[in-house]
Amino acid sequence: MSSATCIFCKIIKGDIPSFKLFESDKVFAFLDIQPLSRGHALVIPKYHGAKLTDIPDEDLQEILPVAKKLAKISGAEDFNILQNNGRIAHQVVDHVHFHMIPKPNETEGLGIGWPTQKTDMDKLKALFEELKSKM
Repeated sequence: MSSATCIFCKIIKGDIPSFKLFESDKVFAFLDIQPLSRGHALVIPKYHGAKLTDIPDEDLQEILPVAKKLAKISGAEDFNILQNNGRIAHQVVDHVHFHMIPKPNETEGLGIGWPTQKTDMDKLKALFEELKSKM
């Protein structure tokens, strides 16, 4: 499944050039053209879907092994694997993609805030019960 208007689907088809690092029947990986650091790459399923929940499980099986290989070959000692879903979660391209972003120092690579919430054990236990019952 692909989308005629999707930039990543066009990259997969070769209509838009890319610095392709890996390709299989289900996965495509290439260098990000607006990198946060040297070696920043994207790993995408060839199956078109905007969010992770839109992609069949069998189309996701190679994603993390490929991201792991990219991290190894980049030489990154520290790195982030990032996958965003939806605009308010910072997704810009509506095709599932995983970033492998080397973090060579404090200024290069991914910079994030982590606004933790105060722990409420009763609320956490209720949420746990709710989620566990749906697994």
